[in-house]
Amino acid sequence: MGMISFIGFTLLVAIIAWWSTRNTDESSSDGYFLAGRSLTGPVIAGSLLLTNLSTEQIVGMNGVSFRDGIPIMAYEVVAAIAMVFTAFVLLPKYLKSGIATIPQFLENRYGRSTKTIVSMLFLLGYAISMLPTVLYSGALAINTMFDVPQMLGMAPEPALWVTVWAIGILGSIYAIFGGLKAVAVSDSINAIGLIIGGSLIPIFGLMKIGNGNVFRGLKTLTTTLPEKFDIIGGPDSDVPFWTLFTGMIIVNFYYWGTNQAIIQRALGAKDLKEGQKGLLIAAFVKILGPFIVVLPGIIAFYIFKGDIANADEAYPMVVKAVLPVAFIGFFAAVLFGAILSSFNSALNSSVTLFGLDFYKEYVNRNASDLLVVRAGKIFGMILALFSMAIAPLLYGVKGGIFTYLQELNGTHSVPILAIILVGIFSKRVSTKAANIAILFSAVTYLITLYIIKPEISFLHIMGILFVLTVVIMFGVSKFIPRETDYLQKYTEQVDITEWKYIKPVGYAIVAAVIGLYVVLS
Repeated sequence: MGMISFIGFTLLVAIIAWWSTRNTDESSSDGYFLAGRSLTGPVIAGSLLLTNLSTEQIVGMNGVSFRDGIPIMAYEVVAAIAMVFTAFVLLPKYLKSGIATIPQFLENRYGRSTKTIVSMLFLLGYAISMLPTVLYSGALAINTMFDVPQMLGMAPEPALWVTVWAIGILGSIYAIFGGLKAVAVSDSINAIGLIIGGSLIPIFGLMKIGNGNVFRGLKTLTTTLPEKFDIIGGPDSDVPFWTLFTGMIIVNFYYWGTNQAIIQRALGAKDLKEGQKGLLIAAFVKILGPFIVVLPGIIAFYIFKGDIANADEAYPMVVKAVLPVAFIGFFAAVLFGAILSSFNSALNSSVTLFGLDFYKEYVNRNASDLLVVRAGKIFGMILALFSMAIAPLLYGVKGGIFTYLQELNGTHSVPILAIILVGIFSKRVSTKAANIAILFSAVTYLITLYIIKPEISFLHIMGILFVLTVVIMFGVSKFIPRETDYLQKYTEQVDITEWKYIKPVGYAIVAAVIGLYVVLS
């Protein structure tokens, strides 16, 4: 029964995505990479949420909350503030320049060398951390929910290899041959399914604990496990409270404001108003996020009495324990859609970056759009194969898959956020300063984290390094300044009139986040 509903829903999404994209011009790079700059607020919001809300998030964060309780929700809730900042400050600047990739913005501001270094960092980040973790966490969820190892008569680890490769091959076909619009349309359908399905898990879980009553279940959970609901978190917590003001801000501002896989959705907006609406709708939904990505982990801890060896399996196990059988197939299909979505988005962004920033720049300057898209697709296939080979090696990684991903991301998130913010707010910082700062930041971070291994949270390391990176940029620019002040040109590709309700809605979202922390502390 579960398998039938799984296959049925997956096919339905594929047919709708094909139907809605059959007339998009895939041969032009704007059509393939930016959906022809036609996306509206609700589509952008759905696509942003689903690109973000994937299995590494749901499986990984619930794994951390199973072990550590509610402090991990900071990743969700602080995101809302970062999206408000992006809508207010960054998106107007990006759309004014009419860019398709973040490295293009950096080329306008600093020059070719900076763009190339950043594209390289993005691609390394996707290849080593994002693509493999998406595949691993997705395969783990599907294997646990459908008892795949038992079905194949294999041990859990070899069965993981089979599922990783099956998902990877399917996802590659989707991303490489469909372009951004196919990804965005299927995202929007799956986003609805994921929000509904994701909300059902904690509801059914609380009903199970409270003998059919959600509120009784919540009361039992909070009184039996009060330590799991302390939002401040102890010194051993994955997210100590003070990291909210150091690395947590950097992680979120980088992710929602400068990460190509995410911001590409907003860059495809019809105009600034629609882009801002999309970001703020998504920010509001993010505040409700902990219900889906944190609570089920605590429910799993209660139901299984903390007895799960690999914390990353807590979520799929709770799904199996609380969802009626008919729903399991539907929910697995939605999760499958989410895996494909995140995998596709990172792959589609890699194809975009490689095609526009490497192939056209260094291999064939006169390449037609068709050739650029084709070169990007070949690169996408190589990258997909590489990540399928790495993903199964993450089985049982220390500290859980989510923390592994966040730690590794610091290598590129700190320098990229620093040079974009400095580039926007200062007119004099030079190319040399940016390039030196990026290399300093990436190398220092890796040495500190993996060789020196200090006794503080990696989020604090990110905060300290961010300040140092900015100081280096201004310091080097004192000696090697730009020859002329940087002036941004308006390319008039889209209308950049602000949405008239942006201020009240933005302030309300920030107030809600602060309110949530006050209530839970």
